[in-house]
Amino acid sequence: MLAQNIKKLRKQHKLSQENLAKKAGITYSTLIKIESGANKNPTLDTLKKISSALDVTIDSLLKQ
Repeated sequence: MLAQNIKKLRKQHKLSQENLAKKAGITYSTLIKIESGANKNPTLDTLKKISSALDVTIDSLLKQ
């Protein structure tokens, strides 16, 4: 669910994966792994950075 939520929110913000990674201060490869579902358990710090870049709560990234 996390992967789909991040992808959906990223597209709503009209951001490419590369742009979101830069905005969040994480590596492009980290974002790719999270969005593809390869990394199902990103660190809390990474989730904070992504949620901040997308201007949403961590809960909204994790919700079903």
